Amino acid sequence: MTSCVLINADYQVLGVISMKKAWKLITKGKVVVVKAAETFIHTVSKSFLVPIVLRLVKLVRMIYGRKIPFSKRSLQILYNFTCGYCGVHQKSGLTIDHIVPKSRGGKSDYSNTVPCCLRCNNIKDNRLPSEAGMTLKYKVVVPTIQEFLQLSIKNLGLDGYLRELGL
Repeated sequence: MTSCVLINADYQVLGVISMKKAWKLITKGKVVVVKAAETFIHTVSKSFLVPIVLRLVKLVRMIYGRKIPFSKRSLQILYNFTCGYCGVHQKSGLTIDHIVPKSRGGKSDYSNTVPCCLRCNNIKDNRLPSEAGMTLKYKVVVPTIQEFLQLSIKNLGLDGYLRELGL
């Protein structure tokens, strides 16, 4: 485990944090371990269970309506590291393809981009998909914060632990 899920004091999912950040929050007393793995981390004097789900001690006010910042990584997570044209699943080597090319006025946002393997990106080149004889394998979406968090947790394989807790 390299990541764990952080939930609010009211059990609303806030996001995924690194194990380093999790240990900092635990040692400062800002979180409580709700679910731990069966494996241990050993130090010189103590052994600790590896945390999977952490709950904040104090409630953090949520700000609704914020958008997810556009990035290559978030785009890949959104489409589960799958090429938009051939459907090949790969963790590395994906590029960003603009459906309407930037040279034709296309923007770099969720509504105009998909992850794409290098081969398909070279075939499409500076054309529209219809001009290149290509079709998208899935519908282009603009994610909400909650949808993106659920996808991130699912991609890390932590969704089963949240189901066990009824979240």
